[in-house]
Amino acid sequence: MLKALIVFLLAAIVVSLVVGYVFFYKDQGRSKRVMYALGVRVTLAIILMICVFYGISTGQLSFGAPWS
Repeated sequence: MLKALIVFLLAAIVVSLVVGYVFFYKDQGRSKRVMYALGVRVTLAIILMICVFYGISTGQLSFGAPWS
């Protein structure tokens, strides 16, 4: 469940990045929509870091390679 949440958050960050680019391209940097997309992306990144730290601390995620 936690790994699926992490993958979802990574995908959401990429989508937010693309949306921010589209806003920047269409508005030529004159609107605040780019800044709102940046705020969403930063928030998603913070949630992602919290999930990774939680997974490491509970043992659901590990540092080792899966093939070793």
